[in-house]
Amino acid sequence: MTFTKTNMTYRIAFDSVKNAFVAIDATDEQHFAYGVTIEDAIKNLKSDK
Repeated sequence: MTFTKTNMTYRIAFDSVKNAFVAIDATDEQHFAYGVTIEDAIKNLKSDK
C-alpha cells in the first residue's frame, strides 16, 4: 500500500523474516525504517529524514 501524509509518500510492507513492519519512502527506496507496529515504522521513517 502507498500512503501520503505530511508531504511524504511511503509504502508499508511486512518483513516476515524480521517479523516487523517496514515503512519505505516512495521517492527513495534506500530510505526505510522498521517498527513493531505500522505506526512505529512510520514514526521511525519520519525521524530518520
